[in-house]
Amino acid sequence: MKIAIIGGGIGGLTTALALQKNNLKVTIYESAPEIKPVGAGIIMANNAMQVFDKLGIRHKIEKAGHKVSTIKITDPQLKILSEVQLNKFELKYGVHNIAIHRGDLQMILAEEIGFGNIKLSKRLSKIEQGNGYQLTFEDGTIANADAVIGADGIKSVVRQQILNIGKLRSSQQKCWRGVSEFDWMAKYHHQAYEAWGKGRRFGFVRINDQKVYWYAVVNERLVKSPNNPAEFFSEFNPEIPRIISETSKEEIFVSDILDLEPIFQWQKDRVCLIGDAAHATTPNMGQGACQAIEDAYLLGKLFGEGKSVDEVFSQYEKLRMKKAHYIVNTSSTIGKVSHYENGLAVWLRNALLKATPNSTNEKQLEKVFDISY
Repeated sequence: MKIAIIGGGIGGLTTALALQKNNLKVTIYESAPEIKPVGAGIIMANNAMQVFDKLGIRHKIEKAGHKVSTIKITDPQLKILSEVQLNKFELKYGVHNIAIHRGDLQMILAEEIGFGNIKLSKRLSKIEQGNGYQLTFEDGTIANADAVIGADGIKSVVRQQILNIGKLRSSQQKCWRGVSEFDWMAKYHHQAYEAWGKGRRFGFVRINDQKVYWYAVVNERLVKSPNNPAEFFSEFNPEIPRIISETSKEEIFVSDILDLEPIFQWQKDRVCLIGDAAHATTPNMGQGACQAIEDAYLLGKLFGEGKSVDEVFSQYEKLRMKKAHYIVNTSSTIGKVSHYENGLAVWLRNALLKATPNSTNEKQLEKVFDISY
């Protein structure tokens, strides 16, 4: 049986690897002309690392990245509002949260899958069902497959053509992401920070011994020009605007933050959606790619139980939907709360964060990290 995966991002690559482990023949069709280290950093949370452990590549990812054992939400001066220690989960599941460059993670996955199974410069233009599926690409080439997995992102062509559903939602927030080299960041070892201000926040984490990944999010209405994000953080701890200004312009990416209004159908016949194509979320819980990796894990597990494609896709949809929608909805709420602009609302928010017991934060993380399907 030939399975086509549309999209060679982290979700598509992990799905290919999970299916390969179950002796399935998989081809990835990726629109980009090459797999190269683009983009900024990413945190692979405990749930994703559990999957990579099962797929046999955990150690490679740990070696290329940086372990994160503490997550801190702070005020603009980096004074702690909420702090979560992850050692309880590290002990329970035997894995660490890992911050890593996206490009490094993609390369580890691509090498594991084998470049021969990845077709580049293949942007899907049409998918037609006949005896199986015929895929037509923008370069005029055609491929055939018995089943198709759409891992082609929030603006999924597979979703639009097969299910014709999906409404994109704007958070009305702009996001800058960057990677830079800082030797003065050594004190932030194994910690992820996110500083919340009025209508803006800033996060940073080391991704290896030399590099730091950072992101800055600002309410759209406050942004007059997107060219100098440091100006929005002039009143924050001086190290924050310094991180931005010392990053080369070529290493800064800017985008609008969108998500997908929850949809209640992810599959039809022998086509199914994973990752952002099915449940794109805002990045406020650090779970976008992690949820795609969970999708990959469950598809591999179901195929490994000897089920037919139709059974796998319908059971996957049934088992994964509740958690994925919980992440989308919770992340959307966090995005709104963390961007209050009213002074009193900000004060109340910060007071509530300080008052929230660790057990409450741990309970939420347990829900996110549990991958027992």
